[in-house]
Amino acid sequence: MRMRGFTLLEVLVALAVVALALVALVRATGLSAAALSREREVTLATWVASNVVTDVRLAERIPEAGRREGSMRMGMRDWYWRLEVQGTDDPAIRRLEVGVFEDAARTRPVTSLTGFAGAR
Repeated sequence: MRMRGFTLLEVLVALAVVALALVALVRATGLSAAALSREREVTLATWVASNVVTDVRLAERIPEAGRREGSMRMGMRDWYWRLEVQGTDDPAIRRLEVGVFEDAARTRPVTSLTGFAGAR
């Protein structure tokens, strides 16, 4: 009677295939977690930008042209924003450009939003 089973080489090849599959799975999970974290940051930054535009539109009928900066707490962290108010072809309407940043130096925006405010 002859014994049947796997050879050592077959077992090693199977282990190598499983190891490669597990490495790919761990990498995909890590990338997914990083993407989820980034999406959360962009969502919070977009809410900050939307709040800045809304605050300006509620506070001033026709905002003055120029640059404003500030910060806002959202999602248990501080966000820094820069608002640029520009004129348009219609003197009763202003363009509001908001950039939201993670750091106080305001070097690279996480997101930006454009809105409009005016008398019409």
